[in-house]
Amino acid sequence: MGKRSLLLHACCAPCTIHVYQLLRKKYSLTVFYYNPNIAPLSEYRRRHNEIISLSQKNDIKLLTGDYEIRNWTSRVKKYRFLGEKSERCRECFRFRLEETFKAAARMKIEFVATTLSISPHKDSNAINRIGKELGKKFEISFYEADFKKNDGYKKSVHLSREHGFYRQNYCGCIYSKMERDKDSPWMKSRGDN
Repeated sequence: MGKRSLLLHACCAPCTIHVYQLLRKKYSLTVFYYNPNIAPLSEYRRRHNEIISLSQKNDIKLLTGDYEIRNWTSRVKKYRFLGEKSERCRECFRFRLEETFKAAARMKIEFVATTLSISPHKDSNAINRIGKELGKKFEISFYEADFKKNDGYKKSVHLSREHGFYRQNYCGCIYSKMERDKDSPWMKSRGDN
């Protein structure tokens, strides 16, 4: 009997490489790069090029979703000032995972997973809760995980250095980028200083 099919939502190459190595043992994987949250466009393209490089070097099936930044922005706009690990992030997870489940349904793939929980800045409980909800809605199993456990994050950092991948210094959305600079007009307008 062959391996069961799984669509792995990937945020970037550094987070994908370790998760891919874990899951490929048990599943027939397709990686889905869908991240309309990433800004600016040059950053999106840089991360996309890294995942293309990863897929080509490792013979990974790669599917790329549309860069729908306007739709993403309108979806999270009311949460824009809330910061990391807030409702803004949960809505972002939901937005990207919904599209992943839609792609899995079109392709008749049995499971969906995401690399998002490998980051120490991401709430794996929220990611798994949203994934389970969407799994019920789409009638596709969600692979629950906290990939940062068992040194998963450290392993992903090591592997990305070994492969020479670009490692970004912010989550990806313009809000997280502006929040990194505590002296920025964005942070001053929030009154967080």
